[in-house]
Amino acid sequence: MAPTLYDEKPEPGDLIEIFRGTYQHWAVYIGDGFVVHLAPPSEVPGAGSSSVMSVLTEKAMVKKEELWDVVGTDRWEINNSLDKKYQPREINIIVREACALVGRELSYCVIRGNCEHFVNELRYGKAESRQVRKAGETVVVAGMAAMVGLGIVALAGALFGGSKKEREDRQ
Repeated sequence: MAPTLYDEKPEPGDLIEIFRGTYQHWAVYIGDGFVVHLAPPSEVPGAGSSSVMSVLTEKAMVKKEELWDVVGTDRWEINNSLDKKYQPREINIIVREACALVGRELSYCVIRGNCEHFVNELRYGKAESRQVRKAGETVVVAGMAAMVGLGIVALAGALFGGSKKEREDRQ
């Protein structure tokens, strides 16, 4: 029988990805069942789409909480996928820096400084968010599709349209 996600035991320094429905929340595991995470005011387990309000906040609190209190009933997994791209920092440095930030209020920006940026900065020394990158790629693709669509409409108008005056002149 294959192990479930909840059979997996995180190690200190592991990044925890929590699936909140429309977005993912991130924390870094520091040991003994605790995580450190950057939590905007709306970030609570089971908040779902109401946590979308976090895009409007400019400040967030660094909290140390039990993993299960942060996860609630949401699905979660250990996700150190950037290990392929960056060398993780030493575990004692990750844990020490995470704990030193607990209780601090930090700037929060969903695009440049969210919970995923926070944990990646701790683990790799690089503030990166794949969620933001994926969202940006989606916007670019949608924008290109819209431009192509407008181009087709303009071309069709030029080929088949024309002004009322031009149509009257042709008759």
